[in-house]
Amino acid sequence: MIYTLTLNPTLDYIMRIGKIRHDDINRVDSAEFIYGGKGINVSAMVERLGFESRALGFVAGFSGGEFLRLVAKDGVHCDFTELSRGCTRINVKIRTDHELDFNAAGPEVSDQELADLFSKLDRITDGDTLVLSGSVPKNLPPDLYETIIRRYADRDIRVVADAEGDLLLRLLRYKPYLIKPNHHELGRFFGVVTETDGEIDLYARKLQEMGARNVLVSRAEKGSRLYDEEGGVHSVDGIKGELVDSIGCGDSLLAGFLAGRMRGYDYEKALMLGAACGTATAFCEGLGSVGEIEKYFRVLTSGK
Repeated sequence: MIYTLTLNPTLDYIMRIGKIRHDDINRVDSAEFIYGGKGINVSAMVERLGFESRALGFVAGFSGGEFLRLVAKDGVHCDFTELSRGCTRINVKIRTDHELDFNAAGPEVSDQELADLFSKLDRITDGDTLVLSGSVPKNLPPDLYETIIRRYADRDIRVVADAEGDLLLRLLRYKPYLIKPNHHELGRFFGVVTETDGEIDLYARKLQEMGARNVLVSRAEKGSRLYDEEGGVHSVDGIKGELVDSIGCGDSLLAGFLAGRMRGYDYEKALMLGAACGTATAFCEGLGSVGEIEKYFRVLTSGK
């Protein structure tokens, strides 16, 4: 079972407009709400690929209710803890000739509500995977992910982390199974810019030296690179196509890789499945469909 934790999910309001004007009212061509958050996207894609998942986290208010409705409509299995105060954040995503995002802050979580979440996490058993991803609500301790890892240290679970800055760096001492920064985040960990393969190689290896067993680096249209715990380096180039939306691409890459490993694929083939998932999501609205994933997977594996 793959458990995902989305502590600060979002209801994304996506508005598509031809051109933004600053001297008049902007008329939106189309708009829609979709559920969002790194963990919930991973769960949705994992289940799309035929594996069992359970999404955990917090929701609140009217926006939380709509979040749950959309998640249920998509058939994603979840057990979110409902908060007594506030609302699940609504992030505004404007899509014009470029992507413009406005991310809101999330609601506060009480001590009892956090305890309720831990009671659900306690169901994790040996052999399960736990994906810790995204931001932590502002009133919760910044070392919450560390607390979670320590709580289940005596269980044989695979911890996967996809978070920014110190939130992720604090976890490396616990030797997580996999971390997934993009190449911009990779550079920010060390106060540098990482663009070339050599630069990415250098700093991904540093993260392994700091404790990460496997490091998966996403590079948008340039593809992705995996540094496995056996010393191997695997690379998949990006597939050319028209970007529709970048939301969820990295999450889809991560989900596809995890599903590939569960299928028994080696590191390289699992990375190809992840890349196919990320590509399918990039070239459509929402998460990529199984049909599109299979199409891109065939393209990537045709030369193997």
